[in-house]
Amino acid sequence: MGIIDDLIDSQSEDCAVREIHCCVFWTAVLSRHCGLASTFHEEHPDHGIVADAGSLVTKSALELARLAGSPNVLEASIGMAAVNSLIEVDESKCVERNAFEILWEKGRGRNVAVVGHFPWVSRLGEVARRLWVIEQRPREGDLPAGEAESILPQADVVGITGTALINHTVERLLGLSRNSFVVMLGPTTPLSPVLFDHGVDVVAGTTVVEPSDVVRCISQGAVFNQIEGVRLVTMEKDRGR
Repeated sequence: MGIIDDLIDSQSEDCAVREIHCCVFWTAVLSRHCGLASTFHEEHPDHGIVADAGSLVTKSALELARLAGSPNVLEASIGMAAVNSLIEVDESKCVERNAFEILWEKGRGRNVAVVGHFPWVSRLGEVARRLWVIEQRPREGDLPAGEAESILPQADVVGITGTALINHTVERLLGLSRNSFVVMLGPTTPLSPVLFDHGVDVVAGTTVVEPSDVVRCISQGAVFNQIEGVRLVTMEKDRGR
């Protein structure tokens, strides 16, 4: 898990974990900051258990972050929230802009592929020459995840959900998109320049500005557009890097 290792290794200081909230749709870890990640779990009732559940808060934030590499996707969800809780976001490099606007602009007249079915994704078909949506749980019109090998090399612009870090498909997807303009998007996406070193051109994620509001919402089953206390921001790769 090279990308996850690099994200963790980029943190110069550890800190205590204050709270962990593993809720139905979202997981939040509060350490240096409040970090969010999608909550993944296996569909069957015998999904892998979270080791040390009930005492995870006794671990340091870096120890918890290493769960991001776990093959147990529920542990990996907690780990990615911990990674995001550690990142000191450089606000001077961020703008308040959502990923849809960037994909709309960059995808006009070009081949666009999006990994992950976002609510707005079909609208990209209004401007793209061709649009493909790749999804592990395909809806009508989507392509199954196994089509990534044939589709992504054809795309000029690729959007990749940050949850690819949780299910450990991210490096394969980025490898298939090496000749494309790549946007990594969604609340799980770490707002870290480390991603630029792995082929990402734009990082579109979420900062938590009111942790108490976020915890209140996600603990009551909120989907993302119901969560209060967050801000959508993007960071773009410095072409001098």
